[in-house]
Amino acid sequence: MKKLFIAALLVVGLSAFAQDNNEMEKRPNKSEMEKLTPEQRNELMLKKMTLDLDLNAKQQEQMKQVIAEQTTKREAMRAERKANQEKNTGENFDMRTKMMDEQIAMKGKMKIILSAEQFEKWNTEKEKQQERRGDRRGGDRK
Repeated sequence: MKKLFIAALLVVGLSAFAQDNNEMEKRPNKSEMEKLTPEQRNELMLKKMTLDLDLNAKQQEQMKQVIAEQTTKREAMRAERKANQEKNTGENFDMRTKMMDEQIAMKGKMKIILSAEQFEKWNTEKEKQQERRGDRRGGDRK
């Protein structure tokens, strides 16, 4: 009986460990993503969107430009945020307003480029990502 109990615990423990490893394999970690150049990250993002939203060639070209533009803006904002943190100027409101303006502009561009079904799917996926991000940070940000 004792051996059976130990064997059952071992099986349960190993299966839980195996599931954790599979979850980690799905997402590249931050250090792996940082090793990629911005162009490589843009290309991966474009390919993922092409697979998820079934983009045609024209849409892919338009999205390639939008993603590149978004990446440069994001890097500039990151550098600005880092500089503001060092100065401790307290411009959080301005930064958040600017970020929200960028999100509104991005949503408008996506509405133009994507079909109605694609836009709905993109919007739904974006909301799911925000929920996951909120969960990782320890709470809902809404």
